[in-house]
Amino acid sequence: MREDGLLATARDPEDVQIEVGLRPRRIEEFVGQEALKERLSILIEAASARGETVDHILFSGPPGLGKTSLAAIVAYEMGAAFRSTSGPALDRPGDLAAVLTNLEAGDVLFIDEIHRLPRQVEEVLYPAMEDGELDIVVGKGPAAQSIKIPVPDFTLVGATTRVGRVAPPLRDRFGYVARLDYYGADDLAAIVARSSKLLGCDIDDSGCATIARRSRGTPRIANRLLRRVRDFAAVRASGTITPDVADTALEVFEVDHAGLDKVDRSILEALIVKFGGRPVGLSTLAIAVGEDPETVEDAYEPYLILEGLLQRTPRGRIATQRAYVHLGIDPADDDPQGSLI
Repeated sequence: MREDGLLATARDPEDVQIEVGLRPRRIEEFVGQEALKERLSILIEAASARGETVDHILFSGPPGLGKTSLAAIVAYEMGAAFRSTSGPALDRPGDLAAVLTNLEAGDVLFIDEIHRLPRQVEEVLYPAMEDGELDIVVGKGPAAQSIKIPVPDFTLVGATTRVGRVAPPLRDRFGYVARLDYYGADDLAAIVARSSKLLGCDIDDSGCATIARRSRGTPRIANRLLRRVRDFAAVRASGTITPDVADTALEVFEVDHAGLDKVDRSILEALIVKFGGRPVGLSTLAIAVGEDPETVEDAYEPYLILEGLLQRTPRGRIATQRAYVHLGIDPADDDPQGSLI
């Protein structure tokens, strides 16, 4: 997967470390998702009053909206330890068994990309979630034996960008399933303002709003753009982030007024110019822009569809009239009859 787009989902260790420092710790510090926060508060308060663990929770939604942060907040509010892993890391049943047997009572176990758990690993997880025990088969053939190992009471918090790919038996074992939605400009501006204080940035309200408008409804991207604008302001301006400084900085980093970066525009240009406006399959489109198909589908298409720039049809992806306008291309200039897919 290429990483030349500023808004790419791939993150280096430095980015991850900075993002962890910017994450809210308490539920009242979390900006946005008000209805979801209210429901979580009810679950946490009720479980605390009963002296029990919070029921298992599944968060779904596009990347960067705060699923990991909310999982950590659940642990913090419950006074519990936060353990984190991911679906791809749990390759064998023994991997999951090792994680579960090391939990202590009340711990919160967070599994990111839970839709990528192998089926045999899922089957080990079911009795742990429902009955508080591991059912491990030792040996093979007639000599095989089933050993049940008790697991302390814990809360499983799963996160997925593709809730439809979570196996129904696993999804049904979560007591609460919630979807995170894209953020509005006001919430993103508040997130930029909070992060700027933590980073020691000098920024005014208009500067926060300017960054928020180009953040694709995603807090992770808002924080990333803030750091790049901060860098630009420090070396090419007075250090203060004003709307003009933010606009100039984001132009330098190829993020346009609609929040589209180089890869977004490459996708639209491929649909319009390379393929003449005709429907294009996902794999063909991904090859044309030098990206992995899953990255195009998960990281770029949702926002392009949300903004009305791209459509998925039974025949393939097509650019909308709005995409032509955004790129400054006259629809009469494309040549669908002469294009090859």
